Amino acid sequence: MARAPLKGILETIGNTHLVELEGLFPTLNARVYAKLERFNPGGSVKDRSALSMLLGKIRSGELRPGRSTVVESSSGNLAIGIAQICRYFGLRFVCVVDAKTTQQNLAILRAYQAIVEVVTDPDPVTGEYLPVRLRRVRELVAELPDAYWPNQYANLLNPRAHERTMREIAEALDGRVDFLFCSASTGGTLRGAATYIREHGLATRIVGVDAVGSVLFGGPSGKRLIPGHGAAVKPEVHDPSVAHEAVYVSDLECVVACRTLTIREAILAGGSSGATVAALEKLAPRIPRGSTCVLVFPDGGDRYLDTIYNDEWVISHFGEVSHLWKQEESGL
Repeated sequence: MARAPLKGILETIGNTHLVELEGLFPTLNARVYAKLERFNPGGSVKDRSALSMLLGKIRSGELRPGRSTVVESSSGNLAIGIAQICRYFGLRFVCVVDAKTTQQNLAILRAYQAIVEVVTDPDPVTGEYLPVRLRRVRELVAELPDAYWPNQYANLLNPRAHERTMREIAEALDGRVDFLFCSASTGGTLRGAATYIREHGLATRIVGVDAVGSVLFGGPSGKRLIPGHGAAVKPEVHDPSVAHEAVYVSDLECVVACRTLTIREAILAGGSSGATVAALEKLAPRIPRGSTCVLVFPDGGDRYLDTIYNDEWVISHFGEVSHLWKQEESGL
């Protein structure tokens, strides 16, 4: 049956596809599904957060086309979600990114006519970019008239958007979700999903997937190559207690999982998606037979063609490791 026409591109946010992965884990006696958030119009799960944080203020008149400026810090995906919404409503958008943001993401932001500021020098104390990005955002908000900072790191409308994400998953599977694997950056998706699970009495075990070198679940800070997965500073919205357990995944494990996912399922996914695949691999011996596992795939791999899917980039950082994803018969 054909769908009724929608009133504008923003109505396509949400209701993304849930796809069963039948070939990824051939020896795992469980059903595995992926929530493909790349099918949001801005290409990622962050479209949900962006709309949640902006729409109320737009409808109330607090944000006015032609006068108001939205200012935000982002490694890429949230920035694109906000840029699309601001373009739709005629709002000015200034985005503060850093040197790890991909050239493709920068090009997309500029196509939406966003003003992009790139932080090139990390914080001298922590060695991370995020503290510098946040300082610059505060400066811009103080300098620009009628400026608004959604602040994805502290705004509870960020996790609230993802209660719907979990509702879509639960309704598609009639409430039978034994394990939810969710990578963390701001912690919004994780916290929102946990709220829905708790309020609806689901028996879902939540697995928080973090990057090696991220501090979100108490690990030591360290160098990370893949943006959008893990964080150098714990955001206010992040609540590590909502996860039943945390699994750490290295940059190389993300790369291997992404490449293997493409080979076995023909899904081109981003680094944080690969992280959930790698996390399930680590927990596979403890997954009870007949379980239903859901992996949230935050974005697609088209924004990682110069990194994760670029052989030269992979070799420069990890050496010749292609054998790790070409052993198709051995399983992950």
